[in-house]
Amino acid sequence: MEIPAFWSKGKEDLLQAMQTTGESGLSQTEAAKRLEQAGPNRIHDKEQVTPLELFLDQFKSPIVLILVFATILSAFLSDWVDAFIILLIVLGSALLSFSQEYNAHNAAEKLRGQISLKTTVLRDGQPVSIPTEEVVTGDIVLLSAGSLIPADGVVLEANDFFVNQAVLTGETFPVEKAPGAVPESASLAQRTNVVFMGTSVRSGSAKVLIMETGAKTAFGQIAHRLSLRPPETEFERGIKRLGFLLTEVMLFLVLGIFAFNVFFHKPVLDSLLFSIALAVGLTPQLLPAIININLSKGSQAMAQRGVIVRRLESIENFGSMDILCTDKTGTLTVGVVELNDAVDANGASSADVLRYAFWNASLQTGIANPLDDAIIQRAGADLPKPPKVDEVPYDFVRKRLSVIVEADGGRLLISKGALETVLAVCSRIQAHDGEKPLGQAEQAQVHERYGQWSAQGYRVLGVAVKSVQAQEASYSTADERDLTFVGFLLFFDPPKPDVSTAIQDLKKLGVHLKIITGDNQLVARHVAEQVGLTDAVILTGAQMETLRDEALWHAAERTTIFAEVDPNEKERIILALQKMGHVVGYMGDGINDAPPLHSADVGISVSNAVDVAKDAADMVLLKQGLDVLHEGIVQGRKTFANTLKYVFMATSANFGNMFSVAGASLFLPYLPMLPKQILLINFLTDLPEMMIAGDNVDDEFVAQPRRWDIGFIRRFMFIFGPLSSFFDFATFGLLLLVMKANQDLFHTGWFVESVLSAGMVVFMVRTRLSFRRSRPSRAVLGMTLLVAAITLALPYSPLAGLMGFQPLPAIYLVGIAGIILAYLIAAELTKRWFYRGAR
Repeated sequence: MEIPAFWSKGKEDLLQAMQTTGESGLSQTEAAKRLEQAGPNRIHDKEQVTPLELFLDQFKSPIVLILVFATILSAFLSDWVDAFIILLIVLGSALLSFSQEYNAHNAAEKLRGQISLKTTVLRDGQPVSIPTEEVVTGDIVLLSAGSLIPADGVVLEANDFFVNQAVLTGETFPVEKAPGAVPESASLAQRTNVVFMGTSVRSGSAKVLIMETGAKTAFGQIAHRLSLRPPETEFERGIKRLGFLLTEVMLFLVLGIFAFNVFFHKPVLDSLLFSIALAVGLTPQLLPAIININLSKGSQAMAQRGVIVRRLESIENFGSMDILCTDKTGTLTVGVVELNDAVDANGASSADVLRYAFWNASLQTGIANPLDDAIIQRAGADLPKPPKVDEVPYDFVRKRLSVIVEADGGRLLISKGALETVLAVCSRIQAHDGEKPLGQAEQAQVHERYGQWSAQGYRVLGVAVKSVQAQEASYSTADERDLTFVGFLLFFDPPKPDVSTAIQDLKKLGVHLKIITGDNQLVARHVAEQVGLTDAVILTGAQMETLRDEALWHAAERTTIFAEVDPNEKERIILALQKMGHVVGYMGDGINDAPPLHSADVGISVSNAVDVAKDAADMVLLKQGLDVLHEGIVQGRKTFANTLKYVFMATSANFGNMFSVAGASLFLPYLPMLPKQILLINFLTDLPEMMIAGDNVDDEFVAQPRRWDIGFIRRFMFIFGPLSSFFDFATFGLLLLVMKANQDLFHTGWFVESVLSAGMVVFMVRTRLSFRRSRPSRAVLGMTLLVAAITLALPYSPLAGLMGFQPLPAIYLVGIAGIILAYLIAAELTKRWFYRGAR
């Protein structure tokens, strides 16, 4: 049902062509049929990861592919049995990683599905909220401030309707959209009657006929150019650098070992398989899987505590966060705003002011907000309302909203909003003795009352009215002048009873709270003092405007409350704090919160936020409050800690063992380990490491923000790797010089020592504390003991001959046990020395 150049067609022609009406929209039956034909309203089909695709992904490592190829080649040339065993071990490793990743991926997808964007459409004449993906061509969509535009459509009706379409056209300021055809040759920016998918409503409201969905939209057609990869987090960059470091060392070592063995006339094919198997043991091939599993399990744990993670990569930043910026409403306060009183210009309760405020709040159709709800609740929803003529919607520059009604035999404009902006359009004031000019003395009295109420914690709005003439054209901001100021609205949102404790709990975690609010500094200070933020340093929006960026960097760090802040200044505050080296979280739920949510290291929104805020957020809270955040931060740090544990394991015993094998190959007359034995070591040591995602984390680790430190990990590797190798060479000496072991006994003894030492040292390197003070999880402990039992039993099992093992005499086991015990003691003492120097 494509209509070329639809922006140049008339409203009635388009409705007829799309077989719909502006009053009732599509029927549910017709909409379902169109959804079936056209498919979901998505730019790209969601990548449904099938089990087969995820399983094949386990083999995408070039090193693994080379190993498989060389093994198959070996099977044709020599030993079918060895080739089969190697392939079986590789397949087992792939299945292990696949099962964990697949379960974690499915769980993460289910969690993300809990937070979906909704669109209001007309179906069978009734407005209904549906998932944005179910919008179809011919739908009549109702848009208001804060809405994300779900698809390309033509504006049928509009009321002061402004759209931010910078993502598509690059225009800096919102553009007004209105009904009416434009020339066929009009560019995207010139199509003033069309709204585009991916843009958002800045202010006003509109009714739109959807013409294109999904990949056929203007956004969809250029999506491949617009869809840039999100900036890498600090954690991702660190993981990549670590991978490069280990891979470079591995390539240098493996190529050297292969060349050396060939030079000394050892069998070429055996040397090749040995070198490649060594590469598999050295390569951190499990690192991507471990990270995905850790992040996915972390997101599941956070979901149980009311935090839905939309972007898994942000979990680490959440744990690293040391500053949280938030508004006070709903976070520090209960979030249930009450209208305490409606008073006239002299400060006395006034039924007239309440009635004007009720008409304004109940008849406006723009941004839904709790202040209007509080007015309606106080006045009573059944209070009579006059006929509405028009409205001038709220926007964030004027900070007021006006409605025009038929009342008292004429038309009345009622304006409500921030006191200063309402006073700015008033020329008269309603006093006890009637109307009079709004002079300096009167303004001083208004400001004095405003200051007194603000200092008591009230949020104060102003109300003004004006008789206007009937006119055919719509009313606009030009009609908001020469109004009469009639009174004040006093709102109160009490602090949450437990918020002081929550703030202190965050402080104990090393997270400092900063309040960014549009409220005046008196209200902000009052709330801050009530929740325990005493001696708060306040910086106002006006003061910020006088500061250069460099000055703001330092001022922002010292400031606790940013008051009277224009929404456009929020992003500047976030960037200033980041310049000072902080990891900054921002919590917001409004239309103007999208830019700071994007700029923050962690963007946090709530489930009832406007669409643009939820879409920009990394995480969405199912319940608004600092206590939920506290739990989320702890889980983020646990996830980060468990990822680091794998890194420490990979760079200590595992890495040291492979170094030792490589070194032994230089002086032994035979390969120190058969390829299948190296791969079996790799497989067995992987098993406990796959359990690390659910490991216990020390309270000391989560007490402060942690950041990725590649230098620290490099130092760890260069200390604990050689420590492991030292005891490996001690094992070589025991087996060769003391026990006079033959080739099979050497392989068996070295295999047992290698697996057991790598498994047991996990209990040392997984914590900074003494291993006796830090309990591992049951899964890690159980899997480690299982692997140890398998390792000890294997040389005595029927599989021993296939693997090239030989039963070890008791004296061998005693000697190996002594070396492992000495290694564990040395690792514990070295750890204490290492962390003492790292403080």
